[in-house]
Amino acid sequence: MIDRAGLAAFLRHRRESLQPEDVGMPRGPRRRTQGLRREEVAALCHMSTDYYARLERGTGPHPSEQMIASIAQGLHLSLDERDHVFRLAGQQPPVRGAASDFISPGLLRILDRLDDTPAEIVTELGETLRQSPLGVALTGDASVRTGPERCVGYRWFTDPAVREPYSAAEREELSRVYASGLRQLMALRGPESRAAQLAALLQENDDFRRVWDTQEVGVRPTNLKRFLHPSVGSLELHCQSLLDPDQSHRLLVYTAVPGSDSHEKLRLLAVIGAQPVAP
Repeated sequence: MIDRAGLAAFLRHRRESLQPEDVGMPRGPRRRTQGLRREEVAALCHMSTDYYARLERGTGPHPSEQMIASIAQGLHLSLDERDHVFRLAGQQPPVRGAASDFISPGLLRILDRLDDTPAEIVTELGETLRQSPLGVALTGDASVRTGPERCVGYRWFTDPAVREPYSAAEREELSRVYASGLRQLMALRGPESRAAQLAALLQENDDFRRVWDTQEVGVRPTNLKRFLHPSVGSLELHCQSLLDPDQSHRLLVYTAVPGSDSHEKLRLLAVIGAQPVAP
C-alpha cells in the first residue's frame, strides 16, 4: 500500500537537497529557492509540474512503476534510495545489476558536466540510456529507439547506414567484435537472458550468422570510432569509457585530436546542434 505522507516527505527532502549544478542546470543570478524548484524536478522526471507537485503534497494518484523509475532517475537517487521510493509508493523495487536501466548518480553527475563533448551512457548490450546534448547532435536522439533497435550490435547487422562510414575490412572486424561480445554475454548471463534473445533474433541475418558460427570470443574493438553525420560529414573520434561495475553500464566519451578535421567538425556540430531544426 502506498505511504503518501512518507513518499511526499522523502521527495520534498531530496528536491530541496539538490542544487541546479548537481543535475546539470544553470543556477541563474536571482535564485532564492532552496534546492530545485518543483517545475525543474518535473522536467528532469519527464512529467507535468502539477503531477509532481501533487505527489509532494500527498494528494497525487498512485504512481506507476514507470513514473517512480523516472522520478528516481530525475532526482539522481542511489539504488537504495530508488528502492525506498518504490516501497513508499507501494511498488516492488526493480532488479539491480546488468538487467536494469537505472543509471547511478555518479555517472549522471559526470555526464551532466559534459555539455561540450559527445558522450553517452550505455548498457552492456550497447543500449544508449542517456546522452549529452552534443551526443544527441552526433548520433541522434536514442530515446526514440525501441525494442532490439536500442542495441547498437543489432543495428550494426540490420541497418546498412550504421556500417556506411567503414571500409570493408573494418566492417568485417566490427562484425566479429559484436558477435564475439554477444556470445560472451550469453555465457555470462545465461540462456534466458536478453543477450540470448538478441542472438536468436539475429540468427535470421546472414552476415551475423556467418561470423557467429566461427565461435569467436575475446575480439576487442579499437577506441577509434567513425561517424557519418548528415551535416558535417565523416568524423573520426576516440572513445574513452568509464565502467560502473554495479550496473554494468559504461560512460562513453568521444573526443577528436586537437587541430584535426574531425575536431573542427565537432566545433561546428556544437553550433548546429544548438539551433532548432527546421520543420
